Amino acid sequence: MTYVDGFVLAVPKQNLEAYKEMARLGGQVWMEHGALSYVECVGDDVPYGEVTSFPRAVQAKEDEVVIFSWVTYRSREERDAVMAKVMADPRLEGSMANAPFDGKRMIFGGFTSLIEM
Repeated sequence: MTYVDGFVLAVPKQNLEAYKEMARLGGQVWMEHGALSYVECVGDDVPYGEVTSFPRAVQAKEDEVVIFSWVTYRSREERDAVMAKVMADPRLEGSMANAPFDGKRMIFGGFTSLIEM
């Protein structure tokens, strides 16, 4: 079963193109260092819930879109090795400091697959 890193964040609509550029580079780096897949999605049907929701979770503002992303690996151990290489890759140096979104509102975590079909 694969290991998955998941991410949810809010990007100002005016910064979506800059985010796409950043994500393309990130995807290339992750894949070159051994990720099995890299997916970035922009919210299309993500209603603001009364109690909880994707927009609430990242405190999305009216002028922002929700991004849902994931990266897959063969195992947690492989993810840790890939992540170490990604974090040391000079192509990503300073990318979070210049990110086209508020990184403080990003949610992320690693997940062990429960069911795969």
